[in-house]
Amino acid sequence: MRAELKEYQAVEAAAMKFVKSVAEGNSAYAKELFTDEAVLFGYLDGKLEHGSIEQFYHNVDTVPGGDNFKARVDVLMVEESLAVVRVLEEGWGNRIDFTDVLLLLKMDGEWKCVAKAYNQNSDTIQK
Repeated sequence: MRAELKEYQAVEAAAMKFVKSVAEGNSAYAKELFTDEAVLFGYLDGKLEHGSIEQFYHNVDTVPGGDNFKARVDVLMVEESLAVVRVLEEGWGNRIDFTDVLLLLKMDGEWKCVAKAYNQNSDTIQK
């Protein structure tokens, strides 16, 4: 059963914690969103990152979004306790564009992210 629009809005608000962390270079907001057990998968400059979400926190805390950073959140699906969000990022660290997919579960009435997978746009890979 498709969720009501208010649930889409709640998922979007949760995903904006991710965007705010990336934009400001401060993982504190993302730590409110992700579970402690959340996982990360993707290639950063051609090197596979996988495992604990702690790597994402490290990346965010060491590279601020930058002056030209932009992001868009698309809530792709909300089904009762499951949501899928796509985040488009442009200009992270003034050079990298990403497409992120966030998998969220509604836990104790709150939307929490359990997994993040991403693609770095090929024209922004530094070799």
